[in-house]
Amino acid sequence: MKAVLVLNAGSSSLKFALFPLEPGLAANPALSGQIEGIGATPELSAKEANGTRHHEPVVTHGEQGEQHRDALTHLFRWLAAHNPDLEIVAAGHRVVHGGDRYSAPVKLSEGLLRELDAFVPLAPLHQPHNLRAVRAVSALMPDVPQVACFDTAFHRTQPAVAQAFALPRAISAEGIKRYGFHGLSYDYVARKLPEVIGDKAHGSVVIAHLGNGASMCALRDGKSMASTMGFTAVEGLMMGTRTGSLDPGVMLYLMEQKGMSAKALTNLLYKESGLLGVSGISQDMRTLLASNAPEATEAVELFCYRIARELGSLAAAAGGLDALVFTGGIGEHAAVVREKVAALSGWLGITIDSSANEAGASRIDAADSRVAVAVVPTNEEGMIARYTVELLDL
Repeated sequence: MKAVLVLNAGSSSLKFALFPLEPGLAANPALSGQIEGIGATPELSAKEANGTRHHEPVVTHGEQGEQHRDALTHLFRWLAAHNPDLEIVAAGHRVVHGGDRYSAPVKLSEGLLRELDAFVPLAPLHQPHNLRAVRAVSALMPDVPQVACFDTAFHRTQPAVAQAFALPRAISAEGIKRYGFHGLSYDYVARKLPEVIGDKAHGSVVIAHLGNGASMCALRDGKSMASTMGFTAVEGLMMGTRTGSLDPGVMLYLMEQKGMSAKALTNLLYKESGLLGVSGISQDMRTLLASNAPEATEAVELFCYRIARELGSLAAAAGGLDALVFTGGIGEHAAVVREKVAALSGWLGITIDSSANEAGASRIDAADSRVAVAVVPTNEEGMIARYTVELLDL
């Protein structure tokens, strides 16, 4: 079986999916899963297309960078053992940052990797691990071509004014601008939208990618016009553990009055805030929705309020609002969140059908809604596989 391997490497996890070529690319993976706990006690979990599940420990050694290679070594051996006829013909990687230069997937080389290393300061929590997986695959399967698919690429269609900060020109010239993220998800959903909402997909659309990481994007004719995430993936919406947009003066205050270091501020912004920080209970929306604690309710209310606030802003950037689309783990499964956002945004012409919303239908707008409202499951891995096949002409 010839297949494309899709990898999404994080600091302590390695997500993977195997897409067969039949001879065309399969719509769904034959196998998907992840290795979690890299750096501690890693374990592999996987699910086959027929529903069969697998779970086993992974042995790693040495420094964290070597542990990623050990994890991949284990994965390749495991794949070969379970699929004796498997031939991995290419590997596609999610790479968070492509900077200003890359607006499309690229075939990877050592020279390109060195160039992408320069973007590590722009995405320090993601980029190093993305690139570490690429180098590990190169060492283990040197003859397999690899493709980088950038989370920022989809947003390169934004007008210059949407990407600019009000900073001195010399600083902006160094690449300090809004890049936007979750582009692989937005691209996939945008391509699926005509099937779900028809001609409105080519109008003014806002997609809400809501999960542990959350953002929203304004589109016109399927192209990104503005995004809530900017220079980093911490701007915009409140998230699982991230603050979202925050008055910079708060950080100055915490540095000057509380003596907080850059490291402490990084932990605060990325790991200690958001749903977790506000609730003091959990970063998991399911846990908060099931809780009777007032702090949990407050966290959910703030999450929905911020989405509604950004929706108004993005409608302006899109030149109106023909459709609102929910995707991501929360967007696809939390009917309460969708209902609250719609209620706060009724002034935009949004009315949802409560029964369709509770049932998780693909169209949840009421008959009298001026705005189409849809729920479209995202598929970033499928998008990466498609990019890889197209670029390499497999």
